[in-house]
Amino acid sequence: MNAKRAFVAAHKTVYPIVQLCRLVGVARSWFYGFVQSQLARDQRHKLRTDRDAELLPKIKEAFSQSKKRYGSKRVHQDLKADGEDVSERRVARIMRENNVTPRPCKRRKPCTTDSNHSLKPSPNLLEQRFACTGQNRVWLTDITYVDTKEGWLYVAAIKDMATREIVGWAMDDHLRSELCCDALNMALGRRGPVPGLIHHSDRGVQYAGSEYRKLLGAARITQSMSRTGECLDNAPMESFFASLKKELVHRERFKTRA
Repeated sequence: MNAKRAFVAAHKTVYPIVQLCRLVGVARSWFYGFVQSQLARDQRHKLRTDRDAELLPKIKEAFSQSKKRYGSKRVHQDLKADGEDVSERRVARIMRENNVTPRPCKRRKPCTTDSNHSLKPSPNLLEQRFACTGQNRVWLTDITYVDTKEGWLYVAAIKDMATREIVGWAMDDHLRSELCCDALNMALGRRGPVPGLIHHSDRGVQYAGSEYRKLLGAARITQSMSRTGECLDNAPMESFFASLKKELVHRERFKTRA
């Protein structure tokens, strides 16, 4: 059929279309229908190209305002907030076609979790069930690191699973238990008494030590710990730190810990 269309189209300036269609054994309406559909496709392509050209500078502006950190999902959210009626899939395609993509920078990684100790771990009470309907019912915690010219800056954070808020945090140049205790004390100070709350962490010595457990006991908080080597047991905290690294830490070179 494509060959017949091509034949009629190639000779229509020399012979009447009705004769050409009769020669190749097709109806004239069939050929005109093809022409109309081709025009419609061309028009749709032009509209799409024009719309892409209109969106591209807005996408670049949103990307630039994020200091070239955001991917298509967050750029799309910014465009929607500005009133643009556009799909995330389209934003992703335009960014890909125009090489508007964040470029993460990988850096050397220290070890933040030391689970090679003789302290008894707490049971895993969550078992990857992170859904939570009210605040101060489940807190997750973990430690990450920031590379500076002075050396490593370690960051301990506590996340409320209901609100997704980081309710406590602490930063220092060491991985001793005081770092995690400071983050927990901030969370307790901001959220007040939280009896019955489940506090989930990995099996690191900082969380299994007596100093940290003493704080949890005084606040009547129940401790929960991930299984050995199972990062998905604390996935929401891992996800938060991954976003923090991708959008900020890996794009800066900090001179000092301060």
